[in-house]
Amino acid sequence: MAEFTDRVALVTGSSSGIGEAIAKRLGALGANVVVNSATSVDAGKKVAQEIGANATYIQADIADKQAGERLIDETIARFGRLDFLINNAGWTTLVDHRNLDALTDDIFERTFDVNVKGTWMLTKYALEHLKRSDAGNVVTITSIAGVRPVGSSIAYAMSKAALNHMTVLLAKSHAPVRFNAVAPGLVETPWTKDWQNQHDGVKAIAPLHRSATPVDCAEATLALLRNVYATGQVLVVDGGLRSEEHTSELQSHSDLVCRLLLEKK
Repeated sequence: MAEFTDRVALVTGSSSGIGEAIAKRLGALGANVVVNSATSVDAGKKVAQEIGANATYIQADIADKQAGERLIDETIARFGRLDFLINNAGWTTLVDHRNLDALTDDIFERTFDVNVKGTWMLTKYALEHLKRSDAGNVVTITSIAGVRPVGSSIAYAMSKAALNHMTVLLAKSHAPVRFNAVAPGLVETPWTKDWQNQHDGVKAIAPLHRSATPVDCAEATLALLRNVYATGQVLVVDGGLRSEEHTSELQSHSDLVCRLLLEKK
């Protein structure tokens, strides 16, 4: 038997990037996997097909409460249980931290609707099913922006900090279900494929001299699922950028990244 045979995993936002890598690794290890996306339906179906007969695709925008509840209900209808919830779906757009007028109410609300409110509502609704499992697990993909003053916008950084804190609060109050988070630094995904200057900057200052990959994030997620005594943890996966000797370099690099990205818009 494979490591996760008979386990059921729902991976939100898994039509590409980090979510896709997590879904494929779980599928390869025997789990039944629900692939999900809000809009990239064809890409999501393709990921599920590539995983195989133990995977299915369900479209749902987690920012919509009813859609999120349907996502859980259809997962249970398809597989009969839920063991792992991987909260990967998120939303952001680039806004200079120094320009508060550019961080409009619409951007702020959309960021929190998806990243915080949607993740919260989905997790809350899934919890009754996770508690029935002997291995109930929630892993939320957050960001280094939730622990350092960096990120694509102030709203994005705030939302990821909220998710990190949510993780710890739920871990303390809803055991034996375990709650952990993975907080990546810059990751090579389709969304960052044109950010060569930013990837070069990370390569220059990170102790491991490269950006993260989706597989790095998937392996961090698996590590938290496997360690049965880990809960309430936020695992930073940033190649060492958060280490104190790189703090000033990281802040300077973040400011540069923001300026370069905004110049490209």
